Amino acid sequence: MADIEANRTFEFRSVTRNLFFVAVAIVLFLMKRQYTGPFQDLVQSYSGNLTVSFALYFVFLRMCMMLPRFGRLIAAALVLVCVESFELLDGFGFMSNTYDSLDLLANAIGVARIGIFAFSYWLVVLVIYCAF
Repeated sequence: MADIEANRTFEFRSVTRNLFFVAVAIVLFLMKRQYTGPFQDLVQSYSGNLTVSFALYFVFLRMCMMLPRFGRLIAAALVLVCVESFELLDGFGFMSNTYDSLDLLANAIGVARIGIFAFSYWLVVLVIYCAF
């Protein structure tokens, strides 16, 4: 019985974490137009690519965690395929999109950033777990 309760708690925390990070990405995406600091053109042009990649990863992660060994890698690969396809197929024909080859690089950086973020997140969790 305790295993079932622990599994429910883990599941709740996992879903809550994923929804939180999707919400953060959406807020950052919506706020990019208000940015007026250094590298304004760069931020307004490519931050959307980074935040969408970040949000999609946590959406796909929920579906891919059924495969415990490679779930995170498969989720990252699916995100990369989706965002690169969006760029190459001009918004899938229903959204306006201006092709820019640097968008492809920004998408790849966004997916790579996910890997760095996930690694650092689990490193912090491990340190906290070992401390207690």
